[in-house]
Amino acid sequence: MSIIEVIILAIIQGITEFLPISSSAHLILPSAIFGWEDQGIVFDVAVHVGTLLAVMLYFRQDIANLTVGWVKSLGGQHSTDSKLAWWVILATIPAGLAGLLAADLIETFLRSPWVIAVTTIVFGLLLWLADATAKQQVAMAQMSWRQALIIGIAQAVALIPGTSRSGITMTAAMLLGLDKVSAARFSFLLSIPIIVLSGGYQTTKLLGEPAQYDISGILFGVLLSFVSALICIHYFLKIISKMGMLPFVIYRLLLGVGLIIFLSWSAAS
Repeated sequence: MSIIEVIILAIIQGITEFLPISSSAHLILPSAIFGWEDQGIVFDVAVHVGTLLAVMLYFRQDIANLTVGWVKSLGGQHSTDSKLAWWVILATIPAGLAGLLAADLIETFLRSPWVIAVTTIVFGLLLWLADATAKQQVAMAQMSWRQALIIGIAQAVALIPGTSRSGITMTAAMLLGLDKVSAARFSFLLSIPIIVLSGGYQTTKLLGEPAQYDISGILFGVLLSFVSALICIHYFLKIISKMGMLPFVIYRLLLGVGLIIFLSWSAAS
């Protein structure tokens, strides 16, 4: 990868990871549109680690409270924080299992611009449905274990490129009655264990075969994705509290339709 590719892809990852528009899709598209060599799953996971560090820094107080609450719950002291910590763990299980069972299949057959075009449109429409019709009255602290599990199952679907992990978890949360900000905050917290799991798996591969990868490029990508993600989280929470999800729905529809037109034109030429 050239330094320009590293910069562009890392910033794309940082900006899109927590927006409901699919970071994985945006990481795949440049190689399809500009003819770049696919950067591969290791670079994708590396820049996801950068966004992981950003979300952990931004929500450090929430993470500390949930961790303390979870530890105390092991000794029988239960609280809202301990309940939410258990809900995050519960909601992580479906995606963790799906990743173990289907990750290779998805990487081989579904990292396709056509798949991205379709999922971008379909799940964009679902996001619009949730934003426009759901009651959105439940705060994150009032979630039940059933709601957490359903959100976790939705997160597993996001292994399909173009779906958007944050998009589908926020869609599910809003359809279950959570308000927009609570849906976003739970989605952000839910990203932490799943990125840790996938990042840890890919890191073991990286350490086992270091000669196959550009270590300096990967580290630079991590830094850029961290900075851009930190900025994005801050402004995204402000935007959705005032404008809702409609700007992101419109973007997804335009992107999906634009991709279909581009791919059709490329196939015909």
